[in-house]
Amino acid sequence: MRVSTWNVNSVTQRIPRLLPWLDERRPDVVCLQETKLSDAAFDKLLGNGLAGRGYAVAHHGEPQWNGVAILSRVGLEDVVAGFPGAPGFPHQEARAIAATCGGVRVHSVYVPNGRVPGSEHFHYKLAWLAALGNALRGDPTSALVCGDMNIAPTDADVFDPDAYVGQTHVTPAERAALAALMGDRLHDVVRKRWPEARVFTYWDYRAGMFHQDMGMRIDLVLATAPIAARVAAAWVDRQARKGSGPSDHAPVIVDLDEAPDGDIGPVVPPPSAPAVPRRRTMLPQAR
Repeated sequence: MRVSTWNVNSVTQRIPRLLPWLDERRPDVVCLQETKLSDAAFDKLLGNGLAGRGYAVAHHGEPQWNGVAILSRVGLEDVVAGFPGAPGFPHQEARAIAATCGGVRVHSVYVPNGRVPGSEHFHYKLAWLAALGNALRGDPTSALVCGDMNIAPTDADVFDPDAYVGQTHVTPAERAALAALMGDRLHDVVRKRWPEARVFTYWDYRAGMFHQDMGMRIDLVLATAPIAARVAAAWVDRQARKGSGPSDHAPVIVDLDEAPDGDIGPVVPPPSAPAVPRRRTMLPQAR
């Protein structure tokens, strides 16, 4: 079973890339984030195209912002939009959806950004992660949590730790919240498979950051032990970030039991730019 997660940063904008990508990579289960559409609009835009490719669809959206979905060709049962106890800002947002696909409980999540450390939105992010962790405790033993976590788990998951000092995604509080959510039960399958590799999933659109490989690894696939033991390949589809009109995120692909493309990775294709030496780099959003 091939599982993928991808923050598409607007399905409407990504249509010319999403459907051909599904045809090329042929994932069995796809978790999408930032669809930025209501449920009705998502179905109108993609319903026929996905059904024709054999996908059942569960979507939890809202106009303009957020929005998550699960596409599955291996069954889609027990769909739950959101999760009990989720805080709002001020209302509950469309940031989580779960379903059982091929015998695996799959969650597609879009964690709040946090904006500025110490802000109300930052505290909302921490509260949201804590509530998600509580909700996940009721999961079966075979489960996957996939999505844009908006947290780089360690300094190895950013191109230059010094560039992110004083910003979200890397603070001790956020990393502790992610670690608490994972506990001993969930495993970061990409990092487990590539413990020393330079792997990013997100590159800002500005300042040529993608071409210089100045990125972050914030899109994760977290698996319970029975599922982690089935991983045959885990990699970032960097090709989907190249070219015209891409999302600023690349899909993460995890193959269970069999790897149709072999045990490739960690990033396909690898970046041509050399690793950026650690130095004080001013990020675009900090200028």
